Amino acid sequence: MKYLKPFLIIAATAFVIVLIFACRQAKSEEPSNAGPSVATPTPKKSEQITIAAVGDIMLGSPFPDDTRMPPNDGADLLKSVTPILSAADIAFGNLEGPIVDSGTSAKCSPNSTKCFAFRVPTRYGKYLKAAGFDVMSVANNHAGDFGEAGRVSTQKVLDEQGIKYAGSLQATTAYLDAKGRRIAVIGFGHNNGMPSVNDLANARQLVTAATKKADIVIVSFHGGAEGINAQHVPNRPEIFLGENRGNLPAFTHAVIDAGADLVLGHGPHVLRGMEIYKDRLIAYSLGNFCTYGWFKLEAETALTAILEVKIGLDGKFISGNIHNAHQEGRGIPVLDNTGDSIKKVRDLSIGDFGTGAPKINADGTITRQ
Repeated sequence: MKYLKPFLIIAATAFVIVLIFACRQAKSEEPSNAGPSVATPTPKKSEQITIAAVGDIMLGSPFPDDTRMPPNDGADLLKSVTPILSAADIAFGNLEGPIVDSGTSAKCSPNSTKCFAFRVPTRYGKYLKAAGFDVMSVANNHAGDFGEAGRVSTQKVLDEQGIKYAGSLQATTAYLDAKGRRIAVIGFGHNNGMPSVNDLANARQLVTAATKKADIVIVSFHGGAEGINAQHVPNRPEIFLGENRGNLPAFTHAVIDAGADLVLGHGPHVLRGMEIYKDRLIAYSLGNFCTYGWFKLEAETALTAILEVKIGLDGKFISGNIHNAHQEGRGIPVLDNTGDSIKKVRDLSIGDFGTGAPKINADGTITRQ
């Protein structure tokens, strides 16, 4: 009994303390004259889509012989650039020529030594997938080098690798998903068998149709004259080798007016400048990227880059980055820190578009002016 009394005192004291605390808690929860409190929502980080884009890709062609094929059967061609491409929400490139294992090109005479007809082996398709490519343009002047058989084989290989493609008359537009959003990619060129950069009415229609199915629309085009003398973008049709290769400012502005959010150009085999139009970025040429064995790569034709673009879910350009690179040896893309490609694109952008050019810093970052 002598131990029970202190225990009862302690228990009673604890009960009183709990009762007082409960009463105070109930009082604090009574309605206040100030009205109910309103929770302040935590601001959400602005969402964006990251696109990594490159120019012409031709991994090697054994036609007419295998003297221009890459070492290690091409397995190492894209290893240097894979980390950047695979990190993007969408990685894009222009597939310069068909992926097919056989056939003779109708464009080349039997004894021709200056005919450029490309035929990438079908086993090389896996290298594109491993590098991180999600979508390819098949709208260019080499897509038909091996006729309809080459086009069919190309599409079969890309389908097997899970890579989308755009730019044939049968598949003008590719649709992809990124961050819960629907992305459309439309391909244009200046040859038969593809939507034309010279048919602005049709271009507007294709873009308008894509805007009804997708949240963001990307337009790719193969156009313009070729070579070191074709680095600038003229405000007129470009005639090269007797072909009308497009009035590219007119084309790019038309597709943006119709609803396109990003325009990516290729074809001249050199880098060209960039323009901001209605808050949308236009890259007029991404140059050569991986064109093994068939081109004389020096000076401007050896310069390349990976363009990384961040756009908002409203389609507006947010920021970007030019990853400086060059084609080493016979055509292997290698990242470097020379800044040569960055400076070239910056100078061409300012020279061609003035205040309409984006601001490109020495480190390659791109912002609006």
